[in-house]
Amino acid sequence: MAEAMVEDQDQYSCSICLDLMKDPVTIPCGHSYCMVCIGNYWDRDEMKRINCPQCRQNFVPRPVLNKNTMLAEIMENLRNSKAAPPAQKTADPEDIDCDFCSGNGVKAVKSCLECRASYCETHLQPHFDIPALKRHKLVSATNLPTCQKHDKLLEVYCRTDQKCICMMCLMDDHRGHDTVSCATEREEKEVEVKTIKKKIEEKCKEKEKELCELQKDIESHVSSAQQAVKDTKKAFKESISLIEKKCSEIIEVIRAQEKDDLDRLGDDREQLELDIAKLRAQGDVLDKFLQKGDVYFLQNCGKMPNPSDDEDCSAQSKDLINSFKNVSKTVSEFKDKLEVFCKQEADDIVNTVSDLATKTNLDLDPDFLFKIGDKVCVRSSVKTPKFNWGAHVTHKSIGVVKAVHGDTLFVNFPEHKNWKGDISELELVTNSTEQEASAQNNSIKVGDQVRVKPSVDTPKHKWGGITHQSVGTVKTIDGEALTVDFPEYSGWRGIVPEMEVVPADDQVSATNCSFNVGDKVRVKLTIVTPKHQWGGVTHRSTGTVTGTKDDLVTVDFPECKGWKGLLSEMELISITDSKACFKTGDRVKVNASVTNPKRGWGGASHKSVGVVVAVNGESITVDFPEHKSWNGTVSEMELVSGANSELCKFNCGDRVRVKSSVKTPKYNWGSISHKSVGTVKALKLVVDFPEQSNWSGDPKEMEVAP
Repeated sequence: MAEAMVEDQDQYSCSICLDLMKDPVTIPCGHSYCMVCIGNYWDRDEMKRINCPQCRQNFVPRPVLNKNTMLAEIMENLRNSKAAPPAQKTADPEDIDCDFCSGNGVKAVKSCLECRASYCETHLQPHFDIPALKRHKLVSATNLPTCQKHDKLLEVYCRTDQKCICMMCLMDDHRGHDTVSCATEREEKEVEVKTIKKKIEEKCKEKEKELCELQKDIESHVSSAQQAVKDTKKAFKESISLIEKKCSEIIEVIRAQEKDDLDRLGDDREQLELDIAKLRAQGDVLDKFLQKGDVYFLQNCGKMPNPSDDEDCSAQSKDLINSFKNVSKTVSEFKDKLEVFCKQEADDIVNTVSDLATKTNLDLDPDFLFKIGDKVCVRSSVKTPKFNWGAHVTHKSIGVVKAVHGDTLFVNFPEHKNWKGDISELELVTNSTEQEASAQNNSIKVGDQVRVKPSVDTPKHKWGGITHQSVGTVKTIDGEALTVDFPEYSGWRGIVPEMEVVPADDQVSATNCSFNVGDKVRVKLTIVTPKHQWGGVTHRSTGTVTGTKDDLVTVDFPECKGWKGLLSEMELISITDSKACFKTGDRVKVNASVTNPKRGWGGASHKSVGVVVAVNGESITVDFPEHKSWNGTVSEMELVSGANSELCKFNCGDRVRVKSSVKTPKYNWGSISHKSVGTVKALKLVVDFPEQSNWSGDPKEMEVAP
């Protein structure tokens, strides 16, 4: 009996001190504790609540504690039955050792914050027996953190230095710092940790929601694929059925036509057989007639039948010989066209599926396809990239991936560093692709006729007066750099990826091209003097075609209505070129053909002359005397005849001087020098200097004086 009680000793342990109950008492809920332990527990409760530590049942009023004699006797028997102290449990590597047990480490069950030591069950007993030790605070066995400097318990937290300190540190190195107890700081930190935990839980919920959505997307994708397969089978089945139906219809028509022809030919055959029989009978008559005497023969010769009088049916049958060969030829052509069409359409469908697969992979894993250092180019199926082409980048440009951020790639192209593009618009460059691109670059040779590619907005080294329509001869090639002699610019510098060889037929078509009424045109820069003279028109004049006849074109220029010239002398003005017609400082007016400007007159009129302030794409901003910062479109405007962009830099009253770079002014120095400062009197350019009035100068030689 005693041995059984020893084995069940844990049943008789106080749940507060974890030792055999001393002076056991039973409270109204039925649980038992040491009289001292339960009393101290109730006394320490800050809320003055009287409840059971185990079941939390509240008691009002506070129960009177009486010793449970039966339980006390059992406790006494348990203590007396111990012939020897029970074997202490050996501490595991992760357990705390008892500080008072020698030899093998024994597991500690409690740590005392006052003694700064950990105790096994045996060595813990004095803390329950000795009154002075009963007041010590016991906690579950743990490594008590101590100060390395003062060897004191770390029980204060310094907020200033963000570290735990002892009471000696508080009086020494941390005097005057913001400090609180470790328990207080823990409570505040716990709030922060719980907030972080809450965020993690919310993030987890978001991820779970994304997972659900992804699952729905997967199901939708599978369903979409199944539907695509179903639709594909249905479409091809219907197409095959349609072809078979048309085939049957055509065969039926052929058979019907064959039957009609055979019926008609059968009638012709019968007629021919009758004709043959008739002709043979006539032949027999003639044979007998030839045997008659001379007088009879001559008297009856005119009465003999003539076969030429009979209808000839053979012509009808000749038309039907090989009549269905044309049908066979047409069917064969149809088959060839159908094969080409099916191949093209099937390739388009396959490309659509491939692009979808690539996009799906990119959506699931943006780093799946590309990594830093990969060589890439813009897909040929992309007409305009999401972030535009940038400077000089084309489908043939090959760049190196610099960075990958989500769905965005940053690529270093030779023509454009740090180019930004969508990951779905790019593809890896294989060795064969690179060799092909290199071969294309190498296809341009010295002496070739070249032009700037239409996809290039602005060449690397600027336009320099040339346009997309300009055709020049390659002078030198050095790697990617090349020099071209254009009619407008000799020695123009560019790079190979910007250029393309002009096919011979393009050169011919460009020479023999015609214009439509309403086209915007100008005289080519290569024309020194038009065949029918300038008539006030210049290379910068932009006019509208009003008519063409043979090799002549009639144009309405602002400077000359009904101007006539040769087709070969003129060139079309594209939107890009029309933008190049104007630059900041040019003097312009609204074209006479414009009834109402796109953005209204705003006080300006056809007679208003203003100065270009800015050109942005098709938009242009002009300072008119009647309206500052007037907004219009490039296509509505025209240069004012005789306008000079250098002259437009000056206004009457401006203080000016001769540029230091000018050695001798166009109209000579007169009495002035580089140091002379004068006032603009008129925009011819005429300046009043102190040394000389009405001095004439070239605007290019002048600058605004400070």
